[in-house]
Amino acid sequence: MSDVQAPEASTPAPAGEELRARVERLLTDILGLMGFPARLDFKDASDGSLSVALHFQGEPPPGVEPGKRSQVVDSLQFLLNKMLHRPGSDRRFVLVGAGAHTEPRSERLKREQAAAAQAAAQAPQPAPQPQPPPQPRQQQAPAPHPAKPARGQQGAQQQAKAPAARATEADERTVEVAEDPALRDAARKLAEKSATLGRFYALVTLKSEDRARVLKAVEGVPGVKVSCEGEGRNRRVVFTPDKPAPLPKRSMLPEDDDEDDLEG
Repeated sequence: MSDVQAPEASTPAPAGEELRARVERLLTDILGLMGFPARLDFKDASDGSLSVALHFQGEPPPGVEPGKRSQVVDSLQFLLNKMLHRPGSDRRFVLVGAGAHTEPRSERLKREQAAAAQAAAQAPQPAPQPQPPPQPRQQQAPAPHPAKPARGQQGAQQQAKAPAARATEADERTVEVAEDPALRDAARKLAEKSATLGRFYALVTLKSEDRARVLKAVEGVPGVKVSCEGEGRNRRVVFTPDKPAPLPKRSMLPEDDDEDDLEG
């Protein structure tokens, strides 16, 4: 008997109504767990994808503004498409926007290219500048070669330049800020949850002052270490449990590294 198994047939793309029902169920569950329920508005985009506008019933998540892209909405869109599309299946991409429908990437590129071409056509052409008459050549003396520093001096110069070349982020623990009771309670609950469940968490899109408030709020919570990582807009507050616990297999995402077509 042969041990070769027949390849599994590719899963067909879900029909329009079935896809909307799956998207509505998944988004409702995710936003409910986040604590930010929203009304969902569906629309078929011009490029064939499905567009979803999130109209939050209360305050939107931190860093989310209606009509603008954000890391929170982009992450939610990426996670949703990963859960909908299994490896080897046909795909219909889902766009997610906050307060409005997101413009497809192809349409946005066409609009930007047309605007750039129109601006270039309307820009006045500079008048030609008269060329100066050629100047007679003057023989110049060769420039003296700079003296090469000694080996010890060269190493000292490189060590002196090294700290200036590395820009470091300010330590949030040294920032003096006023206490925010709501943020303090939320940060301590998240730290306790990380220590109890053994899960890693991260807070993104926070200002330097809010990161400092979170670090001060979680001081003394046992079983978890909280620190700031990253630079610039990617700087985040990371919760690292002392005893990490593995995720159950049913909660792990499929192994699919094709992320280029999941960009809205």
